[in-house]
Amino acid sequence: MKIAIVHDWLTTYAGSEKVLEQMLELFPEADLFSTVDFLSGKEREFLRGKEVHTSFIQKLPLAKKKYRQYLPLMPMAVEQFDLSSYDLILSSSHAVSKGVITGPGQLHISYVHSPIRYAWDLQHQYLKESGLHKGLKGMAAKWMLSRMRMWDYRTSNGVDHFLANSDFIASRIWKVYRRESQVIYPPVNVSAFAYHEAKDDFYLTASRMVPYKKMDLIVEAFSKMPDKKLVVIGDGPDMVKIREHAGDNIQIMGYQSDEVLIDHMQRAKAFVFAAEEDFGITVVEAQACGTPVIAYGRGGSLETIKGLRSSEPTGVFFEEQTVDSVMAGVQRYESESRRISPANCRKNAMTFTPEFFKRSLKAFIDEKLDASTSSDHRAQEMFRVL
Repeated sequence: MKIAIVHDWLTTYAGSEKVLEQMLELFPEADLFSTVDFLSGKEREFLRGKEVHTSFIQKLPLAKKKYRQYLPLMPMAVEQFDLSSYDLILSSSHAVSKGVITGPGQLHISYVHSPIRYAWDLQHQYLKESGLHKGLKGMAAKWMLSRMRMWDYRTSNGVDHFLANSDFIASRIWKVYRRESQVIYPPVNVSAFAYHEAKDDFYLTASRMVPYKKMDLIVEAFSKMPDKKLVVIGDGPDMVKIREHAGDNIQIMGYQSDEVLIDHMQRAKAFVFAAEEDFGITVVEAQACGTPVIAYGRGGSLETIKGLRSSEPTGVFFEEQTVDSVMAGVQRYESESRRISPANCRKNAMTFTPEFFKRSLKAFIDEKLDASTSSDHRAQEMFRVL
């Protein structure tokens, strides 16, 4: 059986690439396709030397730094991949890879991290954050995203079975494509985040400093609580704004190595998270260290964190993405922290291991392959009768 794995783009080693890594471990003989491949030497180690088949976008001017600006060309790019010789196509998609062209004799299973966020329900937020919500550039961007939505919906018909990385994303898949999906939570390398019961007197937040992560809310909230220490790890375009909000009780460390991040995760009294994520790998990593989480109560966090209503809580939720709500969440945690044990945090994180992901994915694929084979046999028997 020939297998193709299709990924949106390879530019960094982040959440979707960690899913791809496990897919490649499960199917080491598979061929890999991606619109572009600009991974650096160390970042590409998870590919284990596998050749990447890229699209024409790889060779376009400035593609390495500005590949996202070629988004209008990406639907055409993935449609140019010739997958006609493959029996199983497994796409890992948060943008365009699910749109590859397949035939009736092929099985296409798409693991969806999210339908294209900036084309669907988060369109207005992304346009405002990019300064493209008005003017001629705004009109062009809105027209492009309208075309992208039509293409995205149409190509959902080419997927035989959808997998979602959370119930939150499964609801998005239904809303956008009107297709059912099965949830398989993404893999988290919890073994790299050693359990540490003793905690120091500081809170931690860590993320890329981009608008939707809402790091500025967390920093501003702690600036209004000068008796509480906050450590901030990460870098990105919002760094200047975040530094402007930081009080004397806040240490902004910028980008740090995994070793430094893990050390702080292990010692923090709680990890603070204000984004509405599809899943949220970082909050699972914090719990793997035995560290409770204070999180915005929307999206995947509701599935990866056990709130105070649980018999074994691992964190607390705040209700809104506002400074006051973050502050209320911290106060709630401090009043209820005795109920949240590091051991229960670790126990909860262990339900998201790579081994569990691979077992679940393989079982799903085997089931669908068996069903597809049985269907082919029935069709052949009917043809013989006729």
